[in-house]
Amino acid sequence: MRDRYLAFIDQIVETTLKGQIRSKEQVYQKLAQEVSPGTGEIFERCLDERVSGTEAQIKAAVDELKKSKPERILRALKTIQGEWERYQKDYQATAAISSQAQAILNAEADERLLIWLRAIDANQPHSLTLDQLKQLAADLERTVDARPTVELKQLDIGLIQEVHQLITGIKNGLASWQQLEDHLVDWMYEQNRQLGFEGVPGQQGPWAGWAKYVSNPFVKQLFQTLALNQSVADFIGQQQHVKVSDWVELAIVFPYMQRGLIAWFEKQPYDSKWGTKQAIATSLTFAAIWAQFSQGFEAASNLEVDNRQQLAQGCFQVALQILRAFSQRPYFPLYGGVFALFSGSYLRDTLSYLDEPLRQAEGTQEKARILTLLGYSQRAAGQTERAMAFHQRALEIAQEAGDNACVIANLNHLSRTCIDQKNFPAAISHSQRALVLSRQNGDRLGEANALTNLGYSEVLNARQQQQVEPEAYETAIEYLKQGLKLSEQSANSLPDSFAARQSQALCYNSLGIAHVVLGQLQPALAYLESGVQAANFSGDLYLLGLNFSFLAEVTYALGDRDRAIHAAALGMYLLEQIHSDEWRQPAGLLSIIQGQLGEEGFQKALAQHRAKIIPVIGIDGYDHLPTLLETYRRSLE
Repeated sequence: MRDRYLAFIDQIVETTLKGQIRSKEQVYQKLAQEVSPGTGEIFERCLDERVSGTEAQIKAAVDELKKSKPERILRALKTIQGEWERYQKDYQATAAISSQAQAILNAEADERLLIWLRAIDANQPHSLTLDQLKQLAADLERTVDARPTVELKQLDIGLIQEVHQLITGIKNGLASWQQLEDHLVDWMYEQNRQLGFEGVPGQQGPWAGWAKYVSNPFVKQLFQTLALNQSVADFIGQQQHVKVSDWVELAIVFPYMQRGLIAWFEKQPYDSKWGTKQAIATSLTFAAIWAQFSQGFEAASNLEVDNRQQLAQGCFQVALQILRAFSQRPYFPLYGGVFALFSGSYLRDTLSYLDEPLRQAEGTQEKARILTLLGYSQRAAGQTERAMAFHQRALEIAQEAGDNACVIANLNHLSRTCIDQKNFPAAISHSQRALVLSRQNGDRLGEANALTNLGYSEVLNARQQQQVEPEAYETAIEYLKQGLKLSEQSANSLPDSFAARQSQALCYNSLGIAHVVLGQLQPALAYLESGVQAANFSGDLYLLGLNFSFLAEVTYALGDRDRAIHAAALGMYLLEQIHSDEWRQPAGLLSIIQGQLGEEGFQKALAQHRAKIIPVIGIDGYDHLPTLLETYRRSLE
């Protein structure tokens, strides 16, 4: 074999020098024809031998004339090397596709789709590309159609039909994505870059526009359901029949839409902060949608049990793939929640949708980060016990994985949750640990949050112990100011200024509330106003709602009832939208003002702020304010 390959290499070189090989593709085709499978290492050794020998000749040549021919030979050999590397990559890809096809054909029925999903998982180092997916479908089709059933281990007709469903789904998915790809961001220009995926139901938002470019009725109906802000879980749960090919088409179209949007958002050079917000919203939106798909298939009683369980599990796998990829992005919000940057009725149950997929994930760094996200969100919703459990588990996993940034974040979140539970000594302890670790690891965001939590918890602890001396609060206030200064520096210097602004919003909020506790209303007002700006920039609806809520209390205490109405209305709506019980605080203040002004006077005062409220929560949000106030009043009866 060695002699054969040496002669083959010499032949290519000779024909190249004679000018009989005019393209690299000719060399590629010769390699494909002559190199036998399983003998690639022998060929490579022969090629290296010829290259080394030729290089030695060039080095030994004493004049340029004697170097001329060896240099031409070396160029020919380098061409062979380049085409051999290309052939090897193509051969490996072909072998991988063939291997995937065989794995799918030989799999048990309930494993077939999961094997295919792993093959297209973008988190894997060698996930199949669009072209390779096309080749996989062709390979499966050729294998099933061209060989007798006995050669496929006597597969029954039903199994062959299932494989054909997969083939059809792949082909349709590739075709649908091709139709959508050129129109993926049209809605951005049509709607002046509206934040998130919502809009006037059925009219604005991307889903209605995307629905125009898909022909599959099932996929089109899903888009339209999302466009109307209706539950896709309910839509799927009511289906009488769902073809596997339709599901496979979804599993191609949705992930490629998500990745395409994220790639576009991340490349916005003139508005990178806006792009970061949208990239985060996209990851969370699509993860939540896939989790809703799974819930819908679980509840689809009209579908066959085996079929619906397989499709439900497949949906969970896609949701986990999205979350894994999201957790590795540099802008992953270790100090934010799943409600950040978007709202809308169809995402109101996002927490429960994302909770279940995480239970099925193994203890990995990705799981620790997503649990951190969920824990923050649970605390915002008033579920402090669940938040503690999330953060404690995330802390343990992050420690095992060596993810120090995640460890520090969860210590900070545990501190904040302990504050909500009025366990101030524990809050101080967690924040002190976070402060030490953040300084050891150079984590400036973690340090800013730790200083803020430490100062805030010490203020509240001193107040609980009824300490009235100003000296008891001086050190705590100084911690808060240090945290604010550090977060401001981070916002200006760190590449991830989004996370720094979220931290900054927390610092402003904590300083504002601390000064409220101390009865210092003017400083509190300034901090809370700055907190609104920082929270609005970061997109953290919880902090934005909290800042508005306390801003309403301060302005009311200062006698500015007009500003109090505006701030309380926004705080009430934003907090209620993310299911935070703290919406009741601004609702209570609005009820008091309503009693003072009377119904007509209150409505008139509220209407004066309509133009400032609508840009924040929209027309539907403004119209929903009276309903929220009525709900609050009824809860008191």
